[in-house]
Amino acid sequence: MPERKCILSGEHGGRDDLIRLALGPDGQVAPDVRAKAPGRGAWIGVDRAALEAAKAKGRLKGALARAFKTGEIAIPADLGERIEAALRQNALDRLGLEARAGTLLTGSEKIETAARRGEVRLLIHASDAAGDGSRKLDQALRVGAGSDKSESQGVVFPAERSILSLALGRQNVVHIALIDRAAAARVRHAIDRWRAFIGPDDGLSATAAATPGASAMNGHEG
Repeated sequence: MPERKCILSGEHGGRDDLIRLALGPDGQVAPDVRAKAPGRGAWIGVDRAALEAAKAKGRLKGALARAFKTGEIAIPADLGERIEAALRQNALDRLGLEARAGTLLTGSEKIETAARRGEVRLLIHASDAAGDGSRKLDQALRVGAGSDKSESQGVVFPAERSILSLALGRQNVVHIALIDRAAAARVRHAIDRWRAFIGPDDGLSATAAATPGASAMNGHEG
C-alpha cells in the first residue's frame, strides 16, 4: 500500500488510512476522504482533538501552506466537523453498497442463525442497541467463530439505529452482519478510519463505551 506522511505528526501511514485534504480553486481547504479530488493534497493522520489543537496554535495553517506550496489558503472554522461528517458518510455509503450487493444481513433472528453457522465475518451494533440483544448476538458469534477469536465480538457503530436504517433503506436496523470476508474488511476499514478520527468512545453511550456491544437502552431490535 502506498504510504503518505502526516503533515502534523510527521509519521508515515498507509494512503488508505490517512485523511487527504484538498485545496479548492478558491483556496478553501476541504476534506477529501476518498482521495479523488484533483490537484495537490495534504495528508493528516491525527485525531480531531489533535487537529483542533494544531489549528488553534497556527500549526495547521503553516503545515498546509508548506504542503500546498502557497500561503493563499483558507481553513474553515469547522474543518474538524467536516472531516468527521465525511468519514461518517463514507462508512454509511459503504454499508449501502454492501446492502445492494447482498453481502449483509439485518434482523436479529437471521443474524443469530448465520452467526451460529459461522457465516458472519463482521457483526455491527447500533450505538443505541439494547445490551441484552447485543450480548445474545455476540454469544452466537463466539459459538460460530470457534477458535477464531478475531470474529468473536461485535463492533459498535458510532451512530443510532435511525441513521443505519436510513443508510440501508430498511426499517429499524439495529444490528448488521457482513457475511462476505472482503465486504467485512471494507466496512471495518471505513468504520476504523472514522473511529480513529473522532476518538474511541465518541458516539457511544456510557454503557456501550464501557462494554463493547452493549448499551443501556432497551427496545425491540431488528
